Amino acid sequence: MAKNKSAATPHYELLYIIANKFSENELEPIVEKVAKLIEEGQGTTTHTEDWGKKKLAYPINGYTHGYYRLVEFDMEAANLARVERNLRMMPEVVRHMIVKKDLSRVTPIPRPAAAPKPELPVKAEKEVKEEKQKEKTNLKDLDEKLDKILETNDLL
Repeated sequence: MAKNKSAATPHYELLYIIANKFSENELEPIVEKVAKLIEEGQGTTTHTEDWGKKKLAYPINGYTHGYYRLVEFDMEAANLARVERNLRMMPEVVRHMIVKKDLSRVTPIPRPAAAPKPELPVKAEKEVKEEKQKEKTNLKDLDEKLDKILETNDLL
């Protein structure tokens, strides 16, 4: 959720994937380039997340992995088309998606306190011994049946 949300400007969420051909050290200039695109569009970044390197669901331009980044920002709708076009032209960004977030519909979900895990019922020792005994008898019966089958000459 956005940290600093003004009521006048729309709030957007940008998720983009950087190609796997770049090392982790080369990512920072690309991330700064995307942030600069948002600033040039007179937008203000409110939240950023690095989701790390992940496997893509399907190969894109020959890449099977990519670095995922999430950016939330406020920007006028008129400037959004220019940012979208510039992102499409960046060869470093394999895929991107910009979604308008309706913050009036978002309600924070309170996290419950850590509840103790329910204990599973423990079987009595007699029940465990009875189950083991049944398994042994079943195996003995099975062995006897297999021996009878193997002793017959009807197999060939």
